Amino acid sequence: MPAEVKITPGRLPPFWDRNVLFFCNMRSIFYDNQEEVNDLISQIYGAHSYGSRVISILNMLFRRGPNKIFLEAPPEPNLLDYLSGDLRLSLPSFAVLDHRGYQDLVTGIKDSEVEVPVEDLKAHAAMWVDGFVTDRLLVEVATGLNKRTISTYEGSKNGNNKYLLYRHQLERGLPVFETLLAATPREVPAALDRLRQLGYSKAVVKAQIGASGYGMIKLNTENPRLDNMPNYLFFEGPCMVQGWLDEETPGVRRIGSPSIQMFLDDDTVSLFDWTEQILSEASVHEGNMSPPPYIREHPELEEELFRQGAIAGEWLHAQGYRGTASTDFVVIEQDGRNQVIICEINARVTGATYPAVLARHFTPDGCWKMRNIQFRKSLDGDQLLSLIDHAQVLYRPGKDEGIIPFNFNIDNQGKVIKGQFLCLGKDHEQCSVVLAKAWTELPVEWGYDRD
Repeated sequence: MPAEVKITPGRLPPFWDRNVLFFCNMRSIFYDNQEEVNDLISQIYGAHSYGSRVISILNMLFRRGPNKIFLEAPPEPNLLDYLSGDLRLSLPSFAVLDHRGYQDLVTGIKDSEVEVPVEDLKAHAAMWVDGFVTDRLLVEVATGLNKRTISTYEGSKNGNNKYLLYRHQLERGLPVFETLLAATPREVPAALDRLRQLGYSKAVVKAQIGASGYGMIKLNTENPRLDNMPNYLFFEGPCMVQGWLDEETPGVRRIGSPSIQMFLDDDTVSLFDWTEQILSEASVHEGNMSPPPYIREHPELEEELFRQGAIAGEWLHAQGYRGTASTDFVVIEQDGRNQVIICEINARVTGATYPAVLARHFTPDGCWKMRNIQFRKSLDGDQLLSLIDHAQVLYRPGKDEGIIPFNFNIDNQGKVIKGQFLCLGKDHEQCSVVLAKAWTELPVEWGYDRD
């Protein structure tokens, strides 16, 4: 039976009535493509402490409890105090388990001489296992612990495959980008030349599986630089070489890059929020805001975004994926007509999941904005929280506006080098004012960073 689709922007769905062992397997998000993973880890500042973002929402996603989360680095203790104390959020128990420990856990399940807490995990009340993605290791962990994964391996991997989604868009008659396939780097120049003949000055070479700007290279079609094209782009098979639509394309005006936040359970696809992605000049994700600010000017876009979001969600559900996900779009005006095109699905907890769940938990009817802030010099966690509080913008339940810091990325000394900050307000202008107030108190330089 096809899943039922429910569209409730701003209202959280009933998440899982389950408990879980959640593994922050960041190094698995490209499955077996280790070269691509290494590139991501080397480029994202504080990547080892990104898993702590899940702490703030895990007990909302898995309502039954008790839940336990395995992090690659210890969470910042002052932030935990704020989340559980000031915000009164229920938090899961946690343990530190880096990627080597994650791999050793699989070995320990098979080999009793390897010292890992297998029996303790088997005895844990949680009946389910989950992670950023369901890779082969996670399936082996769940099987060895006599528990079940939330998603199937195939559902998780296929749900993140951009080429499979593209084929589905074609089958359903949805708008798509002009797309050519390249099986090897040697076939890319011919595809670029063809796109140039079609009028595109830029193109993107897109791997079948990627995230956060990785697995995607933007090139000029006239004189492309192909010497730095990594082989990992072709790990899953042919790349897509797609025409890039922006203001340099004749007749095109780029309106926005919205995203639909979804939750898929066994029977239902819930579309529970819609956001605008905040992208860098290189189209790399640096934050989100909700609702998309241009909807007032283009109210007709709402129906089309949720129509295509529903079709994408039904496809994702049919793959066997279960959990939170997002469908990313681009909205353009071409020759005077607005067009909505699906870019990709991210079948996992995404950078927009955390702020969307927190914002709609505390202020269902308000606006929100999330930014990744990197500090030029590290700060103590308690000092950073005190500075935001001194600016009178640290959020507490019952207020209509404020900032929720929901994760601190820490260095080897346990100090904060970057963080994810959620701003709440009645409109986007108020969210920006709240953010500006906080940063007037900072004693160090700061800047926006990729997610």
